[in-house]
Amino acid sequence: MKFHPVLWVYSLIQWFLDKLFSPTPPSPKAALGRPRIAIIGAGLTGVSSASHCVGHGFDVTIFEAGDEKSIGGIWSRVNNTSGLQIHSIMYRFHPSIRWADGYPDRQQIVSQIIHLWKRYGLQERTRFETRVTSVQQDRSGRWIINNDLSFGYFDGVVAAVGTCGDPKIPHLPNQETFKGEIFHSSKLDGKTAAGKKVLIIGGGASAVEALEFVVHTNAASTSVLARSDKWIIPRNALVDMLLALNIFGQETIFSWIPETLLKKLFYRSLEDLAPTSGGLFTETPMVNSDIFRQIRNHNAEWLRGDIVAFSENGIRFRQRAKGVPKGGPGREIEVKGDMVIMATGYQRPSLSFLPSEVFEEPYHPPKWYLQVFPPRNVSICCNNCTYVNAIGTVGNYHIGIYTRLLLMFLVDPLARPQEYWMKRWIDMTSFLKSKAPTGAFDFFTYSELIYWFVFCIAINPFRWKWAPFVFFGIGSVLPKEIVRREDQIRNGMGMTKRHHE
Repeated sequence: MKFHPVLWVYSLIQWFLDKLFSPTPPSPKAALGRPRIAIIGAGLTGVSSASHCVGHGFDVTIFEAGDEKSIGGIWSRVNNTSGLQIHSIMYRFHPSIRWADGYPDRQQIVSQIIHLWKRYGLQERTRFETRVTSVQQDRSGRWIINNDLSFGYFDGVVAAVGTCGDPKIPHLPNQETFKGEIFHSSKLDGKTAAGKKVLIIGGGASAVEALEFVVHTNAASTSVLARSDKWIIPRNALVDMLLALNIFGQETIFSWIPETLLKKLFYRSLEDLAPTSGGLFTETPMVNSDIFRQIRNHNAEWLRGDIVAFSENGIRFRQRAKGVPKGGPGREIEVKGDMVIMATGYQRPSLSFLPSEVFEEPYHPPKWYLQVFPPRNVSICCNNCTYVNAIGTVGNYHIGIYTRLLLMFLVDPLARPQEYWMKRWIDMTSFLKSKAPTGAFDFFTYSELIYWFVFCIAINPFRWKWAPFVFFGIGSVLPKEIVRREDQIRNGMGMTKRHHE
């Protein structure tokens, strides 16, 4: 293999991150303590959360609806041609991850998840083919999964079901008359588009996945049929990080600066494809540098409009001018094609297994404390499954931070937030973002997320001792000892501890 100095430095950085911040895997026969955590889902977030728990000495059980091949969640089900659109430095879902390059493919991502699962001895703590349908508390506040006492009792719950479930496959008018092939964008392994005219229905992240397939299999031409314009940002780590630095997590009076720079330097002659109504900080942008190159090379075209119906040889499409809203007037054309790829995304997994009281109005997801803790019960952490739109990444350091916040809340009564103050934080954040074109929690940036974490720790002096543990996963012994001494003082004053403290 040819020596690459940049990748060598990147590997060295990852080695140091692993040595400095990875919790020590438990020995095979280690007796892990309480609190005991139920992890729902064996995807990237579930495996990462579980490894943080056991690495810090807390017992877990992972409940996964599928079999062992389901480890990795959505990454276990997408095409082999799929890969990261953002740089892997922004996708470090655990300190021990060792990426081989900047933009790993699906196989490398899944292999890292499985390696993590095995490294922390989670094989014996995973129950496959166990779909969670209910999570209820007994009178002492312990959680029971599926009303089945054989699983034992749990002190906390991490819902890690993600945001991508089963493929969303709509049935369009006259679809059965089409003479060509129709596939969902997640079901393209073993297929080929060589020499074919490909029509991609949809303009979001799934369209990127479809475009990757088209590029790999040398299609004759590609037409992307999109209902709405979405911001497209370059596949560049520096640009992505700079955009994520908007700590306000919404459109500001300065948003025109990055928007103008993108139009002039990235879109250039294709500025017509940039959105006119929605700002950059209102919706998750597409991250891709190949779309514009394909369009400029006349290998692809991007059409804005509405699907009317299938025809025998393609799709009848009502093409709209820039600025005309969905369903508005336009010119009907027939876009011919041999293959249609439904880049229509995925169904969002349900959180209905959680107790009904956590969904009370107006504090429903994503309007929860730090977006993942329902005010009615802080022993639940819905890690990576309540967000709507963001600039940054959902596979990064915050998975461990959220998990360690949950552990802190469970272990330390004085650090545990009360329902009243969690709701006041939600109200405050809603007020601060009341001018945002989206809901206060419908869009955020990664720097805003970090601000939330810092505020959470700084606002309560009893959490200060936990700061190194929460942010970096180090120093858990000292705060635990302080909590033990605090408990002794509280017990001496006639106060009682919860069952797991």
